[in-house]
Amino acid sequence: MKPIKVGLLGIGTVGAGTFTVLKRNQEEIRRRAGREIEIAMVADLDTERAKAIVGSSVVVVKDAHQIVDNPDIDIIIELIGGYGIARELVMKAIANGKHVVTANKALLATHGTEIFRAAQERGVMVAFEAAVAGGIPIIKALREGLTANRIQWIAGIINGTTNFILSEMRDKGLDFDVVLKEAQRLGYAEADPTFDIEGVDAAHKATIMSAIAFGIPVQFDKAHVEGITNLQASDIRYAEKLGYRIKLLGITKRVANGIELRVHPTLIPTNRLIANVEGAMNAVLVQGDAVGATLYYGKGAGAEPTASAVIADLVDITRLATADPEHRVPYLAFQPNEMSDTPILPMSEITTSYYLRICVADKLGVMADITRILADGAISIDAMLQKEPADGETQTDIIILTHQTQEKHVDRAIAAIEALSTVVAKVTRIRLEELS
Repeated sequence: MKPIKVGLLGIGTVGAGTFTVLKRNQEEIRRRAGREIEIAMVADLDTERAKAIVGSSVVVVKDAHQIVDNPDIDIIIELIGGYGIARELVMKAIANGKHVVTANKALLATHGTEIFRAAQERGVMVAFEAAVAGGIPIIKALREGLTANRIQWIAGIINGTTNFILSEMRDKGLDFDVVLKEAQRLGYAEADPTFDIEGVDAAHKATIMSAIAFGIPVQFDKAHVEGITNLQASDIRYAEKLGYRIKLLGITKRVANGIELRVHPTLIPTNRLIANVEGAMNAVLVQGDAVGATLYYGKGAGAEPTASAVIADLVDITRLATADPEHRVPYLAFQPNEMSDTPILPMSEITTSYYLRICVADKLGVMADITRILADGAISIDAMLQKEPADGETQTDIIILTHQTQEKHVDRAIAAIEALSTVVAKVTRIRLEELS
C-alpha cells in the first residue's frame, strides 16, 4: 500500500519535533497505522532552516498554498498558529478534500464550528489532540474513552507557564513580576506572555474541552477569562495556612440551568492530587457519572510531547481514511445533528466558594461590619484568618473563606465592604473549588 503523503505547514519547535519523532519511530508507527506515513512537503518562511531540519528528501516551499493545492498530499498538518492565514489554509485544505491535523487551539476555539461544519460537508477529518494539554491524550479520552459517561465537570491545569510561575511564587515566596522575569529567562514564558498570564491560552483549551464534554458548539466568546497578574505572594501564603494551593484552572461544569465555562486562579485543597502538580506540567481532572474522577497528567508543551499527539492524530486518520465518514468518531464526540443549545452561563450566575482578602484599618468594629454585610447577602463564612499587625502598623489583613454562594451575591457584598471607611484597599477575591 502506498504511503500516506503529509504536508507540514510550519516547522518551528513542534513541527521539527513532529518530523524527528515520525522519522525516529517510523517502523513502529507503520506497524500501528497499517501503512507508511511520510512527510513529503514542508512550508516555512525560513526555507533554509527548514531544509536543514528535513534534508534533501523533502520538498520545502515558502508558500503554504503550494502544499494545500497539491493533489498528491493526503493530510495537512497545520502548526502555524493564530487566526488569520492558518484559518484560510485549513479551510482551503478541507475544500480540497484533505484531512487536517492541527495543534491550533486559538483557531478551533474561535472558528471551530465553521471548520467542523465544512469538514463534515466535505467528508474529511479534522484531528486536534495536540491543541489541548500537549502530549496528554485528553481529547481522545473525552471523545472515546469516556463516551459512556455523562460528564459532570472538568477542571484542568492547562497552561504550563502559569503553573510554573505559581509554583515558584509558592516555593520562593516571590511576587508575580519577579517570577515572570525568571520564567522568561528560563524559556518557560514568551517575550510577550499575555496569552498565558491573562488566561487566554487556558480559555481556548477549556472551550474545546467543554464542547466535547457537553456536546455544545465552541463558544470562546462566552468564556470568563481571568489571569494571574493580580495574585500576590501573600495570597499564596494565606491559602497555604488554610490548607489550600492556588492554581490557574480551566473549569467547565454542567449545572441545572446551563454550562459554566471559566478560567481563573482557584484555591484547591492541598490534599487533592491536582493541587500538587508543579512546574510546567499539566493535569486535567474529569468527573463522569459512571467512572467517577479520572486524572490525566503529563507535559503540556514541548517539541516531542506535542509531536506525540500530532502523530497519534496522523495514525488515527491513516487508519480511518477509507472508512465511511458516517462511521468515524465525531469531531466533538456527539453526532453533528445532536449538538445541544444548552446556554453557557454568565459569571454572575455561577455558584462556588470564595477566598476574600480584606485589608482594613486596625480599629474596633471592623470585623462586625464585614460579617454583617456578608450575613445580609446570605453569604455564610466557612473559615477566617486575621493577621496580627506588627508593632507600629495601622492596618491588617482579614482572610475569609465562604461557603458556596452565587457570584452576584459576592459582587454586591464586595462593593459594600469596599465602601466601608475602614477598608483601605480593593478586596481580593479568589474562587475556591473543592473538586470532590
